[in-house]
Amino acid sequence: MLGGGTTDRSWSDTVARRPTLKGTWDRIVASDPGLLRLMAGLRTVAAIGLALAVLALIGMSVTQMVVGAMTAMVSTFAIREKTVRGQAVTLALGLPVALVAISLGAVLNHRVVAGDLFFIALIFGAVYSRRFGDRGTALGLIGFQVYFVSLFVGAGTGQLPPLYGVLAISFACSAVARFALVPETPQRVLGRLREAFRARLGQLVTAQTRLLDAPPEELDDVLDDLRRHTARLHESALMIQGRLEDGTRDEAAAALVQRRVADAEVAAERLGMLLLNARSADRADTLTLHLPGAPVPATGRLLRREDEATATLRRDLGALHLMVIRPAESNRGTAVAQIRNRLLGYRDEERIPPGATLAVQDVFRGIGEAARAVLGLRLALDGPQDESDDSPATTRSREEFDAEDVSISVEKEVAEEAEEEPSGLRRPTTRAAFQVAVGSSLAIVGGEFLSTQRWYWAVLTCWVVFLNTASTGEIVVKGYRRLLGTVLGVVAGVGLAGVVGNHTWIAFGLVLLCVFAMFFTAPLSYALMSFFVTAMLGLLYTLLNTYSVDVLVLRIEETALGAACGIIAAMLVLPVRTDSRTDEQLATVLERLGDVVAGAVEQLSGGPAADLLDKARDLDTALDDLRASTQPLTHPITPLRERRQTARYLVALLETSAYHARSLAATAELVPYSKRVGADPRLGRAARRIAHNIDVLVAHVTEADRDGRVESGASIAAMLETDGLGVPAANTVTFRVLRHLQRLDEGITGLARPLDVPVGPRA
Repeated sequence: MLGGGTTDRSWSDTVARRPTLKGTWDRIVASDPGLLRLMAGLRTVAAIGLALAVLALIGMSVTQMVVGAMTAMVSTFAIREKTVRGQAVTLALGLPVALVAISLGAVLNHRVVAGDLFFIALIFGAVYSRRFGDRGTALGLIGFQVYFVSLFVGAGTGQLPPLYGVLAISFACSAVARFALVPETPQRVLGRLREAFRARLGQLVTAQTRLLDAPPEELDDVLDDLRRHTARLHESALMIQGRLEDGTRDEAAAALVQRRVADAEVAAERLGMLLLNARSADRADTLTLHLPGAPVPATGRLLRREDEATATLRRDLGALHLMVIRPAESNRGTAVAQIRNRLLGYRDEERIPPGATLAVQDVFRGIGEAARAVLGLRLALDGPQDESDDSPATTRSREEFDAEDVSISVEKEVAEEAEEEPSGLRRPTTRAAFQVAVGSSLAIVGGEFLSTQRWYWAVLTCWVVFLNTASTGEIVVKGYRRLLGTVLGVVAGVGLAGVVGNHTWIAFGLVLLCVFAMFFTAPLSYALMSFFVTAMLGLLYTLLNTYSVDVLVLRIEETALGAACGIIAAMLVLPVRTDSRTDEQLATVLERLGDVVAGAVEQLSGGPAADLLDKARDLDTALDDLRASTQPLTHPITPLRERRQTARYLVALLETSAYHARSLAATAELVPYSKRVGADPRLGRAARRIAHNIDVLVAHVTEADRDGRVESGASIAAMLETDGLGVPAANTVTFRVLRHLQRLDEGITGLARPLDVPVGPRA
């Protein structure tokens, strides 16, 4: 029973009786944030389908339709710019690039030496052009892929006039699909990302509710679910951050949404930690929420269903979930206000069951903070809400938001430090261009020995294994996934070719399905995407009347050769070892962690205001880069189990430290205008050891100084007692800040062991 009386209960029952269609849609939205994968797949399929329809109506041959389909595909997926104007300009520039590429492909098709030399030069230029941003990347990709299409269909100079028309039609169809059939604007994308964040927040609260009642034997599975939903919420928050600048009307609006999303993320993650602590015999380790396979805390305080405090807690977690998922336009009426007021009341210690343990009381306060964050998110995204039934706690929360809004609207000059960019051969795009050129040369030579007609498959594989990779280990893993997907795709291609036979339009229909699946699964699994690519190629060979099992087997051989050539080039030409790459990323994460902690502590100690949320997002971005760079070390094919466990442990410790740093930043942002959060000069002294230890770790990782020692000793709170300052009372904001600092201190000290940094008391 909801504590707001019969009104609350009837409202809850009404929501429970709703059709499941909304819940199903929420799951789709949450699984594909912003519907980016769905829209990319639909847009590409629409462009290809429209191009095929137009080419069929004007009587083009099957070969020309294949060229049109592949051109429509590349001209659609290659363009990644966020603004509509930028997309239009790149698409317009892409057509002349495509015309030149197919012309040179037709001219050089039968000139082996000249054609191979030009292909290598084209590959070098296509990779090097990535240094010019999204537009350079897109134009390079279009040039390479259209040249590849000319090789695929064996285009000759006599075929060029109709092929020019095919390319023009394909680019026009791509434009129609992009700007009319499946339009995409930064505002729409950001709106869908907000909806995905809301859906994922609701899923996280549901997972946290399961944690409340899970028996000990199910706790492992529940914790895995909680970790997954926490990571997915964080992913959505980062995606919103990347789209704010283009998707909001001005800088102040973007800053407001950024702050509200950060508040909601921190409050939700903290609520999960408090629930885990309430279930534990001792205070739970924060690392449990970030390290898969971490020991499950002993459940010495298994919450009883019949306990009044537990029943109230369960009810209010359900109410928080409804507050999250209920559409803004439905947030009217007394019942909604009663639930919101009750949850926000926990921020002022109101109505917390008197018999609850201290840990359970913390959970109620966490629910109150989460409800405040949800209210702030509603105000930022949906505008003013009904205030007629506000309680004093709700009114105070609105006043805090108003004060924050005023501070955000004041234009601030932020000094941005220009990062030193590598030059010459140290520049990633230059290095990758030389590596791909060398690898492609090897692939051409080897591919010619396997097949004088289809050697280009080896070159294509060598090209793709270098895309979005930055170290030798990443290239090895990507090559392995490409080969695995190709082998499985060949099996599927054999089956599909047998089903299709001579039915041209059935084959084109299956090609469209493969294209959609290819784009929808690309961010999830590279092996799965390669599977659909190979299955699609089997269908295209069927359409071109060149299909045979031998051709598909050759595809496997060429893929293996191309992957091997890419790996050899990455190891021999300007190599970037995985260890070096991860050390570089690790140093960046530690530096940005230090920036966030130092800025937050300074502001919490009474120092000047700083843009802490931007610093926190820079930290999150660096941590994501580190996570990607450690994938070769944590991949199942890695034979070194100890290194795999060490890499996972390091990333988990850093994720835990980043959570506490985000919490400190979110609390520090409240200092200038909150009535509950005041500056405390003692905190600066308490954080000195953390700052010193981060500096020692950075110096050790970068090999600037390997003689430093990480300091350990008394807890942060004990340090304050030693100074005669006393420990703040429990449940105060200062006490919470000290708890985050203590966890940070433990996390930074914990990093010393896997990094082989000596630890000892202060000299």
